[in-house]
Amino acid sequence: MMRTRPLKVALLGCGVVGSEVARIMTTQSKDLAARIGAPVELAGVAVRRAGRVREGIAPELITTDAAALVAREDIDVVVEVIGGIEPARTLITTAFEHGASVVTANKALLAEDGSTLHEAAEKHGVDLYYEAAVAAAIPLVRPLRESLAGDTVNRVLGIVNGTTNFILDRMDSTGAGYAEALDEATALGYAEADPTADVEGFDAAAKAAILAGIAFHTRVRLDDVHREGITEVTAADIASARRMGCTVKLLAICERAADGRSVTARVHPAMIPLTHPLASVREAYNAVFVEAEAAGRLMFYGPGAGGSPTASAVLGDLVAACRNKLSGSRGPGESAYAQLPVSPMGEVVTRYHISLDVADKPGVLAQCATVFAEHGVSIDTVRQQGKDGEASLVVVTHRAPDAALSATVEALRNLDTVRGVASIMRVEGE
Repeated sequence: MMRTRPLKVALLGCGVVGSEVARIMTTQSKDLAARIGAPVELAGVAVRRAGRVREGIAPELITTDAAALVAREDIDVVVEVIGGIEPARTLITTAFEHGASVVTANKALLAEDGSTLHEAAEKHGVDLYYEAAVAAAIPLVRPLRESLAGDTVNRVLGIVNGTTNFILDRMDSTGAGYAEALDEATALGYAEADPTADVEGFDAAAKAAILAGIAFHTRVRLDDVHREGITEVTAADIASARRMGCTVKLLAICERAADGRSVTARVHPAMIPLTHPLASVREAYNAVFVEAEAAGRLMFYGPGAGGSPTASAVLGDLVAACRNKLSGSRGPGESAYAQLPVSPMGEVVTRYHISLDVADKPGVLAQCATVFAEHGVSIDTVRQQGKDGEASLVVVTHRAPDAALSATVEALRNLDTVRGVASIMRVEGE
């Protein structure tokens, strides 16, 4: 039997994602009601400016007073898609205080202060859902929180930012430089007018913090994540990767230490072999590998951004939150019982690809090799090419602690025969 009194939903934000959420709620209202067991009604939409006509949304639903909307006692679920830290945090906690569950796509807030939100939801006996905060329509948060809750996740590795993947894909497939590829991404709408959050890795780092926290049952904040962007990646790096049978991707990597006593979370560009499934992820798509002890290797792939994909994830969470309201139950809360320490980047063990501009004379290679040996870093391959008194020396190392590799690079910079360090990039996915 379907309940006739509708569940009331407040929508915070009516941009690309919010307007699509409102549209789907309206056009698919009968299906949503059948899946939930009760009608869902859009009870109010909070926006910054009320004057603009919003197609499909009754004018009387529009308000600029978001605080009053979330404080209404008749609101069952609040959907927050305005982003940022404030006023989103205050609005969400106010909604909890008034008995409403919350569905959010706010990765920045979750990575910065997710523990506060989880504690407030727990205190007031309501739900906090956030599938849309990571990789849009790709089901990733729920599988980690629920499907793999009985397993031990050891590693999460993936491409979680579509803008940077598009740029690097264009650099690889067309030979374009970084600036040229960024211009194309902007023209096509993949990059914002200010692309800093994407190209400097902030967006991916926030997602890495969320994924690491869920996967390892440990609170991981944004400032725990080592972050490097793609602005320094050059056409020469792409060409060098291709000569190695690799391609360059911006990766989010969350790992449990081999002894299980700590975790790491990092975002940086890396070379991965063309044989790795992530190497074939093109354009603005996302893909994430999850490695668990019992389940083995799982791959999640799909569009990681955009109004419709993100709205799909929001609506999925909305259905879950509404079902819980009807049954008087709650979905999964925060699981941070493990409280594992987050190790610094220096303790991460990885490989390096280092390109040096050196003097083209005898003994240079031996001098550089000595520096590697002094810092306990083993060399895997070396390629040297010289012309007119100058040479390029490309070294690929075996696995070593990141701190040892960084110290090696600094020592190389101080050699008289090294004229410059052209590029440094980690090698992953092997």
